[in-house]
Amino acid sequence: MVTAVVLIEECICRKRELRAARPIQRPPPPLRRGRVSPTLPVPDHIQKPPYVDTNEIPELSSEYQIHDAQGIARMREACQLAARVLEYAGTLVTPSVTTDEIDKAVHQMIIDAGAYPSPLGYGGFPKSICTSVNECMCHGIPDSRQLQDGDIVNIDVTVYLNGYHGDTSKTFLCGDVRDSVRRLVKVTEECLQKGIALCKDGASFKKIGKRIRYAAQMFFT
Repeated sequence: MVTAVVLIEECICRKRELRAARPIQRPPPPLRRGRVSPTLPVPDHIQKPPYVDTNEIPELSSEYQIHDAQGIARMREACQLAARVLEYAGTLVTPSVTTDEIDKAVHQMIIDAGAYPSPLGYGGFPKSICTSVNECMCHGIPDSRQLQDGDIVNIDVTVYLNGYHGDTSKTFLCGDVRDSVRRLVKVTEECLQKGIALCKDGASFKKIGKRIRYAAQMFFT
C-alpha cells in the first residue's frame, strides 16, 4: 500500500515537472493594420479581366455556362498556375516577413507566367492577393505589418489566364503556433476535403454544406 502511494506521488511530481518545463503558449496580440503600399503595375500585354479600372464588382450571370473542351483545358491551366503560386507563397511565410513583401513576390510570379492577379482592381481592391492574419476572417489587404511567431495567415490566390480565373487559398502556420490553433487549421482542412469529396455533377450546395458542418461538429463537440 505504501509503495503504491509513493508511486502515485512520484507520477504527480513528474507531471508537474513536465508541465513546468513546457513553454507557455500565449496568444498573439490583437491584429493592427499596417501601411498599404501603392498598387503594383501590370504590363500592357497581359490580358485583364473586364472589371479592371472600373472599381465595380461585376454582377453574377443568370445564365448557365457550358464550357467546351478548350474552355475546360484553359480552366485547368489557370487553376494549376494558381496552385503553383499558392505553394510558392507559402514558402515565404516566416516571422518578420510582411504580407506586402509576399504580395510583391507573388505579383511578380503571376505576371511572369503571363497571367493577371485577379484580386487587383476587383471592386477597387488594391493588391494582387488577399492575406488574412489571425482574427482577420477573409480578404485581408497585404500591408507593412510583419508576421509574428505564432501567427496564422490565409493566403488567397486567384489568377486570370486566357480568359479564365483559377482560385485557391490555404492557411499557413508562421513559426511556433499554439496547439489549439494548429488543431483548428488541421480540422478546417479536413472539413474542406470532406466537402470536396462530395463535389460532382448534380451535387447540391446544401448537401456539401451539411457534410462540412457535420465534420466540424464531430471535432468540436
